[in-house]
Amino acid sequence: MDFLETCRARVDAELSRRIESGSSASERLQEAMRYSVLGGGKRIRPALSLAAARALGQSGDTALIPACAVELIHAYSLVHDDLPAMDNDELRRGRPTAHIAFDEATAILAGDALQALAFEWLADAPGIDASARISMIQELARASGHRGMVGGQAIDLESVGKSLTLAQLETMHRHKTGALIEASIRIGALSAPGVSEGSLNALEGYAKALGLAFQVQDDLLDIEGDTATIGKPQGSDIARAKPTYPALLGLAGAREHLSTLLSNALGSLKDFGPEADPLRAMADYVVARTH
Repeated sequence: MDFLETCRARVDAELSRRIESGSSASERLQEAMRYSVLGGGKRIRPALSLAAARALGQSGDTALIPACAVELIHAYSLVHDDLPAMDNDELRRGRPTAHIAFDEATAILAGDALQALAFEWLADAPGIDASARISMIQELARASGHRGMVGGQAIDLESVGKSLTLAQLETMHRHKTGALIEASIRIGALSAPGVSEGSLNALEGYAKALGLAFQVQDDLLDIEGDTATIGKPQGSDIARAKPTYPALLGLAGAREHLSTLLSNALGSLKDFGPEADPLRAMADYVVARTH
């Protein structure tokens, strides 16, 4: 997908430039931060921010730093999710996880530092007025905290070995995965001055459906993918008895649900013209990806 590849290159270059070696009080901490952020990754969330800005007629330049801030939050969440006290994973993106490559304490501190850095970047984002920057900070804080991603992770840990209804499963994933995807879209949209409430609502509908679709595909890949391709141990969710869409709906039911979510996401963009084509392409990519 050309748009995603272009965004990935821009985001990677900006992340590398801004998380410079020697700019931290601790060289080892800085190395762990760079390792955690720059070790690959699809950059779907920052690409969604840039695509939302484009859908509203904005160039990607204004939304680039906010998009990178979203990726810092995502990177921090992966570092902490992989820790022994959480998912206890040893492989991420085909490489040793941060606590394996460094040590547990350094990984925790790197995650903490990336989280703080995300809000520093948003507060200083160039070309965006103060009120929009404050709104972005609120969006990212809400999506990252106990009402969003962290709350979803807590539900996930509490649900191991339990049977959930579809509604309960989707509540968990709307928080754990969906909240940051929704924030990515809204933060990109907020980079466009005077964005209408109608446009924001339509983009939010797209993001809600896409966030769940992303998780359904993740669950399918955990069963049908292979470790070399997905970059983490295949079957890890099953091994931990975690609740998943295939466990609840079966493989065929999960695929059907994925198709419905894709239709809902694309339907939310019906009033947008070709300027929203990157968002449409992103939705298709999310449900067809192999890692």
